[in-house]
Amino acid sequence: MKFDNPAHTQTLGADLRALRKARGLTLAELADKLGRSVGWLSQVERDKSEPGVTDLRHMSKALDVSVSSLFRQDAVPAHEQGYIVRAGARRPIGSREAGLVEELLSPDLTDDFEMVHSTFQPGAEITQPVTRPTQEVGYIVSGSLDIWVNGTTHSLNAGDSFRVRGEPFRWMNPHPDPAVVIWVIAPPVY
Repeated sequence: MKFDNPAHTQTLGADLRALRKARGLTLAELADKLGRSVGWLSQVERDKSEPGVTDLRHMSKALDVSVSSLFRQDAVPAHEQGYIVRAGARRPIGSREAGLVEELLSPDLTDDFEMVHSTFQPGAEITQPVTRPTQEVGYIVSGSLDIWVNGTTHSLNAGDSFRVRGEPFRWMNPHPDPAVVIWVIAPPVY
C-alpha cells in the first residue's frame, strides 16, 4: 500500500502519473502520443511545469478520461487535503457513457484503489462487455441495476452488492428510477 504525504499527492501531476501508469504507458509512450518531450511530461508529472488547456485536452484523449477530470475542483483546506472529499467538490471521472455520471470519492488517483459514486439514469446501458485487469466491488445505494457478468445477468436492488474479478461485464438500468452505486476498483482505472 502507498502512504505518500497527502499534501504532495493532491496535484495534477500525481493524478496524471497515476492515470498513465494505470494505462500501462511509459513516460516516452505518453509523450509520443502528446507530441511532447519526455522531459516536459516528466516536469508536468512532478508539478514543475503546468500544461495548457490544449495540452489537457490531448492528455484527456490519450488517457481516455474527461477533460473536466483533470481540472482541480474547489480549493481544499490544507488540513483536509488527501483526506476529505466534500459532496460538492467531487471530480467528474469515468467512461462518459450516455446516462452515466461518475464522480471520484477518493481524494485523488494515487492510491491502490479508487472509489467512485456512479449514477445510472433510467435506460442507460453499455451493450458491449468490458473486461479490465481489476477487482471491482459495487454497492447499490438506491434504485436497481442489472449487471451481466461472464454470461449471467443479475438484478440488483438497494442494499445489494457485487464483485467482478477481471471477467467480462456490462451494466444496464432498465428500471424507471436512477440507480446510485458506490464502486471500488483496484487497481485504479480512471
